[in-house]
Amino acid sequence: MFAKSKDGTAQGVAKQRLIESLATPDKRIINDPYACEFVFGSGFVKMMGHKFCVWLSQKILPGWHEHLVSRTRFIDELVEESLINETGQYVILGAGYDTRAHRLDIPNLLRVFEVDQPEVQERKRKKLPDELLGNECVVYVPVDFSYQSLSERLIGSGFDSGKPTIITLEGVSQYISKEDFIALVQEVNSLTKNADVTFFVSYIDELFTTNPEECCGVGFEKAGEKFELVRALSAKTGEPWISFYTDTEIQKIFTVNGFTVEETTTLANLNSRYFTPVGRTVPDSQLFNLERFVVAKKSCD
Repeated sequence: MFAKSKDGTAQGVAKQRLIESLATPDKRIINDPYACEFVFGSGFVKMMGHKFCVWLSQKILPGWHEHLVSRTRFIDELVEESLINETGQYVILGAGYDTRAHRLDIPNLLRVFEVDQPEVQERKRKKLPDELLGNECVVYVPVDFSYQSLSERLIGSGFDSGKPTIITLEGVSQYISKEDFIALVQEVNSLTKNADVTFFVSYIDELFTTNPEECCGVGFEKAGEKFELVRALSAKTGEPWISFYTDTEIQKIFTVNGFTVEETTTLANLNSRYFTPVGRTVPDSQLFNLERFVVAKKSCD
């Protein structure tokens, strides 16, 4: 399912977290002190600094850095809100180089289950600082989806199917088939039938393939050409985009599995929430809604 034998895109996302963390505290949207551990040439990135790196990103694909940073911040806030509401456990599907278990204020009693392929987790643990490897709240759940069950592996790792749970699937849905994504939501529903669940997923809008201009703000130039560049670069790393969705598809997938979609948002919607307050409002010509962020919830009542 999460068939990523390489880590090109994971490094790319970590790089944007590193770049954002170089901003001054009064200007940055997120802070990830561990992102540098996963970025090849992190010393060079630090030398270039935040402003230059963001400027360079804008030349390649306007809004890309801000998009990834806003996605990170949005999920951070969702996790933190869930913890306030006494969520009992957190499952990160396709965890890659996610560092939330270490950089967010997570209570010691809460368990964070990081799910990914064994080789991915092995790479991650080799890159993590030694002091983080002893974090008792983190449970690594290696799953080979060719023959192992996600539910069985989670329960065998201490997952409690009756506890309120938050689940995140960040930046993964485009890499797996629609059949696998649907099966995943079905399995989560079955696994947590006696629990309240918050489920985050990001997905790439199908408009990307038919009318890319509709995914952008006014004045965004050569949308189709720039989006295809990102798609080609991802494929070159061995991680091609294969699945795109409409709002209606996502709604249906969650609804038939007992979830209610409570929020669907994009960089355009989060601009005033995150960037305007720190004096970094993203202009329309650099806004795009290529990827949508969805929060779905279900109750055991």
